[in-house]
Amino acid sequence: MSSVYSQYAWLVPMFPLLAYLILTAMGRQLRQAGAFVGILASFGAFVLSVLIFMERLGGAQDYTWNGWRWIEIGEFAVNMGFEINNLNALMLVVVTLVSFLVNLYSKGYMAEDDRMTVFFSYIALFTFSMLGLVISVNLFMLFIFWELVGVCSFLLVGFWYFKPEARAAAKKAFIVTRIGDLGLFIALLMLFVYMPGHALDFSSIHNAFSGGAIGGSIATTIALLIFVGAIGKSGQFPLHTWLPDAMEGPTPISALIHAATMVAAGVYLIARTHSVFVASEDALRVVAYLGAFTAIFAATIAIAQNDIKRILAYSTVSQLGYMVMALGLGTEAGYTGGVFHLATHAFFKALLFLGAGSVIHAVHEQDIRKMGGVGRHMKVTAWTFAIGMLALSGIVPLSGFWSKDTILSAALEVNPLLFWVGLITALFTAFYMARLFFLVFTGKPRSDMHPHESPAVMTVPLLVLAVLAVVAGFAYTPMNPWFGEWLTGVHGGEKVHWDVILLSTAVGLGGLALGYLLYGRKSGADEAFEGGAPGLYRVLNRKYYIDELYQAVIVAPLRGLGALLELFDRYVVDGVVKLASGLMFGIGRAGARVQNGQVQTYGLLMLLGFLVFVVVFVGRRLF
Repeated sequence: MSSVYSQYAWLVPMFPLLAYLILTAMGRQLRQAGAFVGILASFGAFVLSVLIFMERLGGAQDYTWNGWRWIEIGEFAVNMGFEINNLNALMLVVVTLVSFLVNLYSKGYMAEDDRMTVFFSYIALFTFSMLGLVISVNLFMLFIFWELVGVCSFLLVGFWYFKPEARAAAKKAFIVTRIGDLGLFIALLMLFVYMPGHALDFSSIHNAFSGGAIGGSIATTIALLIFVGAIGKSGQFPLHTWLPDAMEGPTPISALIHAATMVAAGVYLIARTHSVFVASEDALRVVAYLGAFTAIFAATIAIAQNDIKRILAYSTVSQLGYMVMALGLGTEAGYTGGVFHLATHAFFKALLFLGAGSVIHAVHEQDIRKMGGVGRHMKVTAWTFAIGMLALSGIVPLSGFWSKDTILSAALEVNPLLFWVGLITALFTAFYMARLFFLVFTGKPRSDMHPHESPAVMTVPLLVLAVLAVVAGFAYTPMNPWFGEWLTGVHGGEKVHWDVILLSTAVGLGGLALGYLLYGRKSGADEAFEGGAPGLYRVLNRKYYIDELYQAVIVAPLRGLGALLELFDRYVVDGVVKLASGLMFGIGRAGARVQNGQVQTYGLLMLLGFLVFVVVFVGRRLF
């Protein structure tokens, strides 16, 4: 089947780019109309993405266009273009759908903000950058959009720049992700050196690594450097610290960044260059184990957090660890499971963040210990949030169950240790989500608040995402493996692991039951935990003191070094410059005083000069 709509895929990122240019040019003159510009642009991108996706489902061939020659040096040239395959066609739909729903939701959430037009322009630029990253034809082009995504996240996280916490979070996100970007940049340079013909397009990279042209330690080094870039963007340990702090931005941005866009970029990068990782077993092992560690590490932290958005943020870190672990297994099932979980997670995590925003919008509070009984007044928000919570907890038959089951089944076949880590993580996930839900939506209010349901412009996106959180998982089940065959091109049914299905179901229900017993039937569980194991609670609540460790080991020494260099610059470098300029200035002033136009002064200087000459001459004759 020939590609028709895929030829126009370049228009998908053009919709939000056009919206950004309009909103930037018109400024505050648009005000309320600015929201409609952003909504219509994202909807147009979504419609075209769906047409491309449907074409891919019909068996259309991959489409590549790289006819724009951007840089030419001798025989070497860098071409720009776009490429459409099954993986990025899926990502186009996920990104544009979430972006459209976030734009729609933001019209109600940001209605009272004076800079609403600026907000929508930032979202449009961010969406353009992410879509450009998804369809990039080569790694060089991807890196350009990769950096632009980072810049946009800085603008969005720090949107409320008048808040010191938002400014600090924006700078932290920008700096920490730059560390990972440096690894990706070095990998790009190494690929330029070692790739035949210096080719950087993804097809050539796949052929070179899968065909054995590049292997051994070179392949391992390049794979690990690419993974460093993914660690930064996708918040993997130890570069995860920026992601929870990014909660200082508006809640719709939290949904956009933590659902299907920026944090998905790292996982998408690993999937896009998976052949590089498959060429090195050592690299795969590092990816799998670090992903598993991040998953359980972040899940334990979420248990003791009290900010509703930070709980969801650490949940995102944990689920991203799941995806990275799956891609690190190096199998078709693991690859499919990681990508599938990326898609399903985008729906129910966006639902959870937007649901949290609906609660915050109603009660003007983010501490779950001060809430309670919100569900009686916000039924739509409560029910949709419950669906998202159950999907994230892996409860059958919601989408999160099927995607997690795929990852756990693949892990069991490759490495049982990773399977058990993933299973324990699922238990923690169900528990902390039950804690969040019961403290917020059930029981009695624990503070003076008057919650009310959000307007339809905010609840409609919740309903859409809730439906997707229910049905999306049926695209890939042990009984219906078409998604895996479509994504990888490898035919064959998935093996049904009934032991995994039963264990994951029992773990999910067990975590919810424990959460209900501790927080649904009675209160005071946190106080009992804090009092019974204060040390453990403090460690989890303070996120294992990772931020404090970085502050003491990295930030403080670097600031001290910066202070010393500043003193050196001020008193040594500037001192030498000031001394030289002062000396020249003094000589000039002395010369100006001498050259005053008075004959008697000149005569006196001549006499003094003559006397000096005589003294020197006589002194030489005497001695």
